[in-house]
Amino acid sequence: MSASASGSIPAPTMPSTIIDGKSLAATVREDVARRVAALKTSGRSVRLDAVLAGGDRAAELYAESQARTCTAVGIDYRLHRLPEDATYEDVAGRVLLLDTDDSVRAIMVHLPLPLGVDTERVQSLIVPEKDVEGVNPANIGNVVYGRRSLVPCTARAVLEMIESTGIELRGKRCVVVGASNIVGKPIAVLLMRAEATVISTNKFTRDLPSIAREADVLVAAAGVPRLVDSSWVKPGGVVIDVGIHRIDGPSGVQTVGDVNFESVQGVAGHLSPVPGGVGPMTVAMLLRNCVDAAERG
Repeated sequence: MSASASGSIPAPTMPSTIIDGKSLAATVREDVARRVAALKTSGRSVRLDAVLAGGDRAAELYAESQARTCTAVGIDYRLHRLPEDATYEDVAGRVLLLDTDDSVRAIMVHLPLPLGVDTERVQSLIVPEKDVEGVNPANIGNVVYGRRSLVPCTARAVLEMIESTGIELRGKRCVVVGASNIVGKPIAVLLMRAEATVISTNKFTRDLPSIAREADVLVAAAGVPRLVDSSWVKPGGVVIDVGIHRIDGPSGVQTVGDVNFESVQGVAGHLSPVPGGVGPMTVAMLLRNCVDAAERG
């Protein structure tokens, strides 16, 4: 996708209202903790079994953070470590064991997996009712039909952040930049189910900035740092930034999204930041899915 845009850049109006993902996530965690406590009172526990294969440092740190987050809301977190040279058979075997364990209600697999291990193939092995990340193709497909299912965490997070602005999605024009199977496509489907008019774009979409400028709601999930600038944004529109990138900046390494925040701030009516936007809400949606899975079990 090209970052260049045709047409003039919208003039700044007033500061955008920031969609505070941390605050929204805190509210979700409070509800999760209440539901977990209620389950424990009735003699049932909530547990998350996570598989970590290899020695990726970022995955290790995320697993440690996840353990703390789960503990804070009363979820029992169990990490299943596999060696750095784990094969597909090793990872698949552990997932299948968890699938058949009646005491396990929630399963996730930390990424990246060791070189040569097919991620999508592993994710498809998680039984849908225990797939709390919503990455099994069955759960992604169920989104289309609105069936009771564990919705992909990031897509669920994006929809809740949009709804937090108070916008009525029915009939609104929504543009999703990026069409990945786990993020972009599920987001587009959830917006369709909310009866919005949705355009799903990809790297081959022609005149993408012009299409984006027509959006009442613009979701940036392209995986390209600072792709979206003010020339892509309809004044007063809602902009959700799903991207997260670590790049070198003037003062060292910094975290940025798919949206050029400084450029879009003041043009968008509502804008999610990076960090502190979709990220915390995605984690909160994982916790909620864990409770959903436990209650259904």
